[in-house]
Amino acid sequence: MIQERRKSLRLDKVFTVYLTTSEGMTRGIARNISSAGMFVETRETVPLGSQLRVTFAGEDGAEMTCLCEVRYQVALNFGGEAPTHSGCRGMGLRIVAYETAEDGPLLLVDRERVLH
Repeated sequence: MIQERRKSLRLDKVFTVYLTTSEGMTRGIARNISSAGMFVETRETVPLGSQLRVTFAGEDGAEMTCLCEVRYQVALNFGGEAPTHSGCRGMGLRIVAYETAEDGPLLLVDRERVLH
């Protein structure tokens, strides 16, 4: 039996998210989401250490945006010789802060508290 070593619980859901960087906006698929971060599948990754905004948009028009930092990148190739065939790209993001309102202050993430 494999022992779970992660500090935060994971949300077993997949969400479409919108990623905003200084270069523009794109979409991604967020999975393996926790209170500390998430993995986002994307067409193109963002450089390590960069900060970006990740927006979750609900079907009812509700949105939640967090400021994240790129912690690692993944590029997998499943069976094709060229890297563009059957591959998966993505990045691990650490949540730094949550946006509270339009042009309002950011709510910094308290690493000592566990949010469920």
